[in-house]
Amino acid sequence: MAVKTTKKLTPQQEALKSDIIGKVNRHFGKILEEATPHMIYAACALTVRDRIMEKWAVSHQEVKKEGSKKLYYLSFEFLMGRLLCTNILNLMQTEDYKAVLEDLGYTLEQVAELENDAGLGNGGLGRLAACFIDSLTTLDLPAYGCTLRYEYGLFRQKIVDGYQTELPDSWLEYGNAWEVARPEEAVKVTFGGDVHTSWENGVMKISYSNERSVMAMPYDVPLCGYDSKVVNKLRLWSAKSATDFDMRAFNQGEYVRAMEEKELAEVISKVLYPEDNHTEGKELRLKQQYFLVSATLQWILKEFEMRNGDDWSLLPEKVVIHINDTHPTMAIPELMRLLMDEKGLGWDESWDIVTHVFAYTNHTVMREALEKWPQDMFRRILPRLYMILEEMNRRLMERLEAFYPGDAAKHRYMAILADNQVSMANTCLASCFAVNGVSKLHTEILKNDIFKDYYLMDKERFHAITNGITFRRWIANCNPELAKLIDETIGKGWLKDAEKLSKLADYAEDPVFQKKFDAIKKSNKKMVAEYILEHNGIKVDPDSIFDIQCKRLHEYKRQMMNVLHIIAEYNRILTDKDYAESYYPKTYIFGAKAAPGYKRAKLIIKLINSVGDMINNDARINDKIKVVFVENYGVSIAEKLVTAADVSEQISTAGKEASGTGNMKFMLNGAVTVGTMDGANVEMYEQVGDDNIYIFGLRSDEVAARERIPGGDEVKNIYATNSSLRHALEQLIDGSIVPENTNLFMDLYNTLLFGDYGYPDTYMVLRDFEDYMNIQERISKDYQDREKWIAKQIMNTAMSGYFSSDRTIEEYNDKIWHLTPIK
Repeated sequence: MAVKTTKKLTPQQEALKSDIIGKVNRHFGKILEEATPHMIYAACALTVRDRIMEKWAVSHQEVKKEGSKKLYYLSFEFLMGRLLCTNILNLMQTEDYKAVLEDLGYTLEQVAELENDAGLGNGGLGRLAACFIDSLTTLDLPAYGCTLRYEYGLFRQKIVDGYQTELPDSWLEYGNAWEVARPEEAVKVTFGGDVHTSWENGVMKISYSNERSVMAMPYDVPLCGYDSKVVNKLRLWSAKSATDFDMRAFNQGEYVRAMEEKELAEVISKVLYPEDNHTEGKELRLKQQYFLVSATLQWILKEFEMRNGDDWSLLPEKVVIHINDTHPTMAIPELMRLLMDEKGLGWDESWDIVTHVFAYTNHTVMREALEKWPQDMFRRILPRLYMILEEMNRRLMERLEAFYPGDAAKHRYMAILADNQVSMANTCLASCFAVNGVSKLHTEILKNDIFKDYYLMDKERFHAITNGITFRRWIANCNPELAKLIDETIGKGWLKDAEKLSKLADYAEDPVFQKKFDAIKKSNKKMVAEYILEHNGIKVDPDSIFDIQCKRLHEYKRQMMNVLHIIAEYNRILTDKDYAESYYPKTYIFGAKAAPGYKRAKLIIKLINSVGDMINNDARINDKIKVVFVENYGVSIAEKLVTAADVSEQISTAGKEASGTGNMKFMLNGAVTVGTMDGANVEMYEQVGDDNIYIFGLRSDEVAARERIPGGDEVKNIYATNSSLRHALEQLIDGSIVPENTNLFMDLYNTLLFGDYGYPDTYMVLRDFEDYMNIQERISKDYQDREKWIAKQIMNTAMSGYFSSDRTIEEYNDKIWHLTPIK
């Protein structure tokens, strides 16, 4: 708790203070002196929500009056992070809340730390969706985010003996101060059963038997934009049993049976991404996806009908539905079902509406990530949707035969239904009026490779829209001292127009500005060093180079290459006295979660921690290198780390990362990127120029060429000729790292040298290694030229404005959505 200030509050601040104390009194039945810190947080959040709700009531009526076209953004994830400081910032009341809380004996930062990160997402997909809804609202565009209200998030990561263990992410244990329950808008979602068809007056009628139903309960989270009068919302759907509690069974002692129906229903919204390496997990994911889209579409059609009547031909003029990656794809056949079975439209009329309502964003070039479902499972769980997909596929085959006559192999590859699989990506490609990638390079790969045959059929609907981030959160919120310095230097206009950050380029070599900029970076590094000491028990030097790689753990992101180069640097310090004396100290920081069933990714986490134990406890290197793995990486931890990074690791295999947004957050806060020409790194390079980014490694076309051949000879030659790499690889299996278990990292060793199915070094770790080592040595030398290095950092912040999600949303709206800002 902070010491109370003696500053006099303004009348507005006194009123706010009174509101907070009133919330403590009325909401918890406590006086201020008896309130727990969590009560103070809740009271603050409720006062913020009150202000947003007042704006929401007005905004809702204005949207209704103008009859505006609305966007419904369907995403399986919305990684919102903590909302207290973001909402206060967007209400432009940060200074008021700081002053009031200090008067009460707290700091805003202390109170904000008490909020749990909402467990509604995992990585870049969900964080992007959160940035988008913020920018949509800031730009006064009417839009709703739609997802599930997961009771538990992905998982809370705990590192035990170097291994990732997964614990429940109970983010709702203190409730959610931001949500508003809407029980009056609950809808029924049906699974399984038998479908019966009959004909009445030439119209097919559908009925069901033996089906099971689940109620979808909506919760709304109001969202305000920065300095905006519009309030949009995030709608969360929670699964509830459609049947009452079986009191008769309970009274007869059949307690399990009495609870069974309720538990089976509510498991649908229990956990984000249940493990799907078994049949039950796959079925649950399929049900989750259908539950989300069916509930959302029933709500959309009800809203439309209330305002526009039953002229369904107007739907594309009033509604656009965006599918964020393939998870919500079942919205397409579900809308067909609702229009035909519930609203009485024919196939052609419904299809014309559907193909003018849906747009699709692809987020991956990894073919294995283009979602597919077993046909038998899909047919059993969603029989009516399967019937509709069969007809969609039949008509698609007619189109493909006309465009690619006689090419049966291509038809099968492009089909919605083929090889006992239901292809979600092909469903989108066959139905959506717009398809986009999330960076220039990613979109070129989609057009020229992954979706080439669909692109050739209709080039006009493919778009390249580079991702962006909500820069207000990722600098004004998490790096307030830097935001203050920018305000003082170029004015506050950049908070609404990120392109104005480019004015900072004029100060890149200004000694006074450099000194202030560097002091802020050092202060942030000290705070992270304190966090690491408290949570990891590792003492790191804030004056060392903070080299940070924080993102989802996947082989293509190449945390493995980073670890191998750390081992190689460590070895050289031990064997080369001159190198050791000239080596500038480095702190390597990792943060990542691996999917629970992804054994190799979890083994890489163990390797990082084991290498850290080996190096951090070796007195011979005199603390020249420290290795830290920050557990339970998420939005709130990212907000700390991005402010402190000197070097941002964006080293994915070229052509594998669709875009990346973590790279943008680090760049915004003055980190210098080391990376491949992959995803948005390409456009970052274009923005900052060769002098202010460190690019290395194979290009995407070179990677693609090597993927077409086994590559064993090239790998053998690298192994034979690069002694530092060879030594690091051998240490994986010779007991150097974990003496008691020489076979622990054998899988990592084998996959690099021999590969899966005869293709060694799938992600070009060994083939890019030497170039990576050389670029790291360059970075260490450049960092010691302080004026030159600080200028690089400033240039990265200055040129990051292009990567604002405001710009991204403006592009989406211009090319795809065509929404009108609320006046």
